Amino acid sequence: MNDVSTGSSGFSLVQPSPPEISETDAASIARELFGIAASARTLGSHQDRNFLLESEQGRVLLKIANPGTSVEELEAQSRATEHLAAREPTLRVPRTRAGLDGELVQRVAFDGQTLHARVLDFLEGDPLSGGRHLSAKHVDAIGSMAGRVARALADFDEHGVERPHQWDLRRAPAVLEALLPHVGDVALRAHLAETAAAAWVVVDGLSAKLPVQVIHGDLTDDNVVASRGSSGIPDGVIDFGDLNAGWAVGELAITVSSLLHHAGGGIVASMRAVRAYHEVRPLSAAEASALWPLVVVRGAILVASAHHVLATDPGNDYASGNLEHEITIFERASGLPLPVATALVRSATGHEARQVALPEERRLLPDLDPGSVAVLDLSPTSPLLHEGRWLDANAEPELAASAIAAGADATLTRFAEPRLTRSRLRSTEEPENCVLGIELTLAAPHTVAAPWAGMMVPTADGVELRGNGLVLRLAGVTSELADGTTVSAGTPLGIAAGVLRVTAARDDVEVPWIVAPSLAAAWRVAAADPTALILGAPLPEHRTDAAALIERRRATLAEVQEYYYEEPPVIVRGWKEWLVDADGRVYLDVLNNVTSIGHAHPRLVQAVAAQWSLLNTNSRFNYPSIVDFAERLAALLPDGLDSVFLVNSGSEAVDLALRLGRVGSGRREVLAVREAYHGWTDLSDSVSTSIADNPDALATRPDWVHTVDAPNSYRGTHRGAEVGRYAEEAVAVVDGLAASGTPVGTFIAETFYGNAGGIELPDGYLEAVYAVVRRHGGLVVADEVQVGYGRLGDWGFEQQGVVPDIVTIAKAMGNGHPLGAVITTREIADRYRSQGYFFSSAGGSPVSSVVGTTVLDVIRDERLQENAVETGGYLKARLAELGERHRLIGAVHGSGFYLGVEFVRDRETLEPATEETTAICDRLRELGVIVQPTSDRQCVLKIKPPMCLTRASADFFVDALDEVLTTGW
Repeated sequence: MNDVSTGSSGFSLVQPSPPEISETDAASIARELFGIAASARTLGSHQDRNFLLESEQGRVLLKIANPGTSVEELEAQSRATEHLAAREPTLRVPRTRAGLDGELVQRVAFDGQTLHARVLDFLEGDPLSGGRHLSAKHVDAIGSMAGRVARALADFDEHGVERPHQWDLRRAPAVLEALLPHVGDVALRAHLAETAAAAWVVVDGLSAKLPVQVIHGDLTDDNVVASRGSSGIPDGVIDFGDLNAGWAVGELAITVSSLLHHAGGGIVASMRAVRAYHEVRPLSAAEASALWPLVVVRGAILVASAHHVLATDPGNDYASGNLEHEITIFERASGLPLPVATALVRSATGHEARQVALPEERRLLPDLDPGSVAVLDLSPTSPLLHEGRWLDANAEPELAASAIAAGADATLTRFAEPRLTRSRLRSTEEPENCVLGIELTLAAPHTVAAPWAGMMVPTADGVELRGNGLVLRLAGVTSELADGTTVSAGTPLGIAAGVLRVTAARDDVEVPWIVAPSLAAAWRVAAADPTALILGAPLPEHRTDAAALIERRRATLAEVQEYYYEEPPVIVRGWKEWLVDADGRVYLDVLNNVTSIGHAHPRLVQAVAAQWSLLNTNSRFNYPSIVDFAERLAALLPDGLDSVFLVNSGSEAVDLALRLGRVGSGRREVLAVREAYHGWTDLSDSVSTSIADNPDALATRPDWVHTVDAPNSYRGTHRGAEVGRYAEEAVAVVDGLAASGTPVGTFIAETFYGNAGGIELPDGYLEAVYAVVRRHGGLVVADEVQVGYGRLGDWGFEQQGVVPDIVTIAKAMGNGHPLGAVITTREIADRYRSQGYFFSSAGGSPVSSVVGTTVLDVIRDERLQENAVETGGYLKARLAELGERHRLIGAVHGSGFYLGVEFVRDRETLEPATEETTAICDRLRELGVIVQPTSDRQCVLKIKPPMCLTRASADFFVDALDEVLTTGW
């Protein structure tokens, strides 16, 4: 075996391990030297011998150091944790407990050697180890923690903190020189060497400006722990074995590199840690510029070190298992050119990144009039891309051809604009849709002239002009100039015809044609906007800043008017079951039961535009559309339910239904079901009992509102064969109220337990409750606002085999247009006259009525009700199959396109997995799926997509959920 133990500078690559020490020996050492009577259990370690000591007094850690570690080093580590504990009292650290003689480090004579032992606090909790996904909160937390540790250790100084070892990034060249010969793959060895050397050139040039201090030296995902019940957010740091003097920014490089191998990790995701660190311990401009080169160097050392260990210790399974993710770290660290990665760092830390600029230029096409050039709008909000035209593979050339046919001499695309035409459906990845160049489509051939002096180089599809440190690439130019011809500004280069592609970039960076929106700004350090070569000036940018928009929203909208997600995307377009953000990211919408027939349905768009062009006024005028719509609604319901009131929302519909209940029964008393939401108006809120929507819901109900237990057959009081008792108990409540002189006037309930997560009511529940309420002279209201209108396949009350006195509907009626209705009998409707007249200005207006009728037409003509049954059933079956493989899924509730996946931490106790559900929703959004929690416990995925959802989209959703449950959230 070829054993290289030291590098050329004398640092150690291999530390000698202590002799094998039994658990019995460890227990004796703990008792004799530290006075701890405990059992000992071996824990794994690279170089030390670690034992968990367990006794009635708790658990501590016994560490017996490898012989290569000096007493001074061990004492420095112990004093560093004391220093940290004093400076950062909320940060958990493993403080050292003194031995019986008062010393922190105890000498142990064992097997002919003198070993050194310490007892440390054992930090309970879980590390962030493994390749599972780390949420934004996790990444923020570890970045902030690294900053806190660096800040606290900045003034720590002890003997034993300056020692040569391979993980000190200041020694990277010598370390790699010693390690790289052990990488057997010649190509990989060369790649590691070349990449690390290029990164080191940057670091070396900045090294004099990089502060040196004591650092933890290994603050990675493996060495931070989260307390139980802390949502997995790390609050403790362990393993100070690599404590040493080093570049302060090196600590952050080590931390960031450890994040890169996690599922969903990468350069962009890691910038959260950089930003969080910077907020605690600000990075200088030099440190910001050095950070990513150090991450690359760290990645190279990790890979080379793993090969060294395997070469010198072939049976080391730990090193073998780590190699795969260490290669991932290196590949992701070096995946972008250093200037681009550094631009991301500088942006995250508030340091300006210098963009590449064009020299003083002349026009590229001197005979093309800029006024005759039409700028193509390919952005997510472009009116050219309505009705799904953005999904047409030929959309861009067809739009250019249309503009030229309309009289333009040329069309021009915007530089780095997120093109919706390059976005795709059902993708878990951010789209690559920002072109780092421009495209001209020319109506006629044009002469291309050199905008500045340079040298001509022919290419397979055109020419390049090299000069001023730039490469101007012109694809689509035919030239007769020879390779290497030197030209001056204004010299004709050739002829462009058809499509001309233009890019301008630094000559030392290979710039791709297209990149993701999250990288577009960073690439400006290498790619210049060549628009001015055509128009004489760049085009104004019109990107939407999501964070700035939230600040504006907070400044003007009431705080209680909430929005989805802590860091929401800016949604600017919808199409069928899809939502599109300002960067062209396409999300599957499985949440939006308001949009029943799909977003931006062309029939609805056309119908609304046509009616608005004719008339829209208040509903007291006489016009055909309100009658047509009311007739269509009444025809959907059982005989007798023939009188329609049109309003603007579900809350208004429930409010009106309760008023009808009062006048119809002559009573004020209302019976409601617990854990239900019915609206925000005074009356509808009075009968809403969901504590998720109002934590004080049950305590603040008026005295005329009475409630019955939620008939939750999954986690309620009665389950299985006992679910029939919910109806029995509700009947008893109604009888009891009547006997006490306060009989129920109105009973209101969702016909399918929608707000609780799409749970079916027990068979016969409504039949029993409706009967007893009516027996005592009351009326019954079926709240179909959320679940009705074909989403279940039929009305919810039909599934229960009952006919209500009053039905409320909304949401799906208008496909996002404000529209609701109450449908009842003629007798009950006529009794409302005692309250005066009914009037809703926009409820049932000409436009609203046309909207309602068109939605019904589409549901019928596109068989969306049937699709809810067929595709909804398929989706439910696939989700149920996930439950067989992922124990977090406790149950899959619902029917049709109203489903709920309930997450529990324990299938026996049914402990709600509330925090996990929120995190899963956040992770699904990152993968391109919009969904949110529901139920009083907020542990159910609320699945109620547009009713045009396809099987392919259902599969995409389930596959994304499977990935989240497999790789973490």
